[in-house]
Amino acid sequence: MLSVDFIDDEGYTSSDEQNEINRLLNFAYEKLQAASDAEISVSFVDSESIRDINHQYRDKNEVTDVISFAMEDDEFNLIHEDAPRTLGDIIISTDRAKEQAEEYGHSYRRELLFLSLHGFLHLLGYDHMDDADEKEMNQTQDEILDAFGVTRDE
Repeated sequence: MLSVDFIDDEGYTSSDEQNEINRLLNFAYEKLQAASDAEISVSFVDSESIRDINHQYRDKNEVTDVISFAMEDDEFNLIHEDAPRTLGDIIISTDRAKEQAEEYGHSYRRELLFLSLHGFLHLLGYDHMDDADEKEMNQTQDEILDAFGVTRDE
């Protein structure tokens, strides 16, 4: 099982939205890795906050939609035998999610779920640095969202 800790001090998301994200990420985790218990955090911030984080940690002084900080990689793993895996942190700009939903012509719900899953896949080691990796990540995202019942048309 995946334990998701939501951080939303400003109330950018509702409990219903958080519950649905929790269900989606647990669904994805079971589909992809359900080998052990794990935990993550998902934070919701505004555009200014995510720009600051992006600048501080990625040296990019621009607003982005989602940033993931993985706690595991191929060389380093923070698993303690008595504790769940700590996969990392996902930070989502709800301002950017709303803008992109409008830009892409689908619902805010769909964009919020997509960004949550996208960030989560990064924590699991997926990336889009080259064409092959991007194709694999996009296919995985689409398969999970479709199986969960999230379409581009909503």
